[in-house]
Amino acid sequence: MGNRQEKRNLETIPVGSLGIIALDGCRELGQTVDDFLVKWRAERESEHKESLAFSGYMRNTYLLDTKVPRFGSGEAKGVINESVRGTDVYLLVDVMNYSKTYSLCGHENHMSPDDHYQDLKRIIAAIGGKARRLTVIMPFLYESRQHKRTARESLDCALALQELVAMGVDNIITFDAHDPRVQNAIPLHGFETVQPAYQFIKGLLRNVKDLKIDSDHMMVISPDEGGMSRAIYIANVLGLDMGMFYKRRDYTRIVNGRNPIVAHEFLGTDVEGKDMIIIDDMISSGESVLEVAAALKARKANKIFVFATFGLFTSGLEKFDKAYEDGVIDKVLTTNLIYQTSDLLNRDWYINCDLSKYIAYIIDTLNHDSSISDLLNPSERIQNIVTRYKNGENLD
Repeated sequence: MGNRQEKRNLETIPVGSLGIIALDGCRELGQTVDDFLVKWRAERESEHKESLAFSGYMRNTYLLDTKVPRFGSGEAKGVINESVRGTDVYLLVDVMNYSKTYSLCGHENHMSPDDHYQDLKRIIAAIGGKARRLTVIMPFLYESRQHKRTARESLDCALALQELVAMGVDNIITFDAHDPRVQNAIPLHGFETVQPAYQFIKGLLRNVKDLKIDSDHMMVISPDEGGMSRAIYIANVLGLDMGMFYKRRDYTRIVNGRNPIVAHEFLGTDVEGKDMIIIDDMISSGESVLEVAAALKARKANKIFVFATFGLFTSGLEKFDKAYEDGVIDKVLTTNLIYQTSDLLNRDWYINCDLSKYIAYIIDTLNHDSSISDLLNPSERIQNIVTRYKNGENLD
């Protein structure tokens, strides 16, 4: 992946001067993305660099100075402290960063996804239609789990997408949307859901030695029927078998608003002695993924690796500590697309998959109005890194 930006055809004129707005809660990721872009654009050879169309192409930073100050009542406003006229703006927002706080009538209030989403709209409103183009990069898609109606209930994700588009957003880029079909709510606008499959496989191969990547020694598992497409993709690219669990529920009772799960039933071939890759879009409390891991261990599976794009860990890390000590799981891989606690980053069982470089590639390519289809389908890169791993090469 190292030299891909040199291979990309980025001789085209940029859509506009590049501007990145990293909202509060996404500053760290935004800074890393900015560092990559500054470095690449300083190194890039181009005969057009001096032309008027490329003015502002090389800068010390592409991050725009914005803030969202709050009144004592907890109300807020979006402020942009520099011109955005004609700028190709990319807004980065992490709606899951609960570590951010603000004062509400003297109380310290932790920001919820609703607060982060509202701040995003405030900054878009402050831009006031003056930007050349608006792209929202929202790794965890706001309200993505409320994507379909099962009773008389709100369709929050579709509402949010339509609201952003009505405010002038041209493209929305998200990662591993819970259900990509929510894009049907905005059929005439750009919506990309990006899979971090390559980064997961790279993270695993860099950190775990002596894996045998073939169908006799490894299997991919989907913990439920909803996430089948993720597991099918990785199984096909790596040439492995696939299995899945489905949740058997008790439809005669309702507990906490849903039918309780009675058991996880397994569909697939024999797992005995094989390493398992369990892949899902998110770890929320982590209960279901740990139950699936325990069920695989009961069937005599060997090592168990969990891939999840978003590690929310809403019930803390202790369950995972215990599962690791008991030998139920070997490694858990999640991305830095949402807030991670220092406790998580220090765990022996945890592998962090960094996607800042990938986001920088996407922004750089889109700013030049070039195709990102090769970035969205990483099968070739996955094949390359697996071949290098099998040849015993260093993957750093």
